[in-house]
Amino acid sequence: MIIFIIFLATVVLDQVTKYLVLDNFNLGESIPIIQNIFHLTYVQNRGAAFGILQNQLPFFIIITLAVLALLFYFYRQLPLGSSWNKIALGMALGGTIGNFIDRVRLGFVVDFFDFRVWPVFNIADSAIVISVIIFSYWILIVDQGEE
Repeated sequence: MIIFIIFLATVVLDQVTKYLVLDNFNLGESIPIIQNIFHLTYVQNRGAAFGILQNQLPFFIIITLAVLALLFYFYRQLPLGSSWNKIALGMALGGTIGNFIDRVRLGFVVDFFDFRVWPVFNIADSAIVISVIIFSYWILIVDQGEE
């Protein structure tokens, strides 16, 4: 149940924030929240992380479906007592679906968190990165300690 709640919360928060950006910003518009440190900037990402592989929509749809299949497989392998892994899986699924919705609906991903020294990103991206950190910690630290 926790996986579904985290998944749903991630998708809803991601899509609502992207809707607000689309509804209130012009492409490229930037509003400083903390001058020269953090801005909200509307960017259309037609590539992958950090803007690589621009304009490869069919490729990203296929890759996303493959990642979702792997995540569902991983779900079947989760230790039942691991709440952190369930949270991470919900975030990974939610982030993947959030960006997938954009790619299918818009042909690009809406990004808006702009820390000026890092590529612009969104809530789905954040959820995916946090899930990878949790999974990595579990695999490298916790799981090793149980052997």
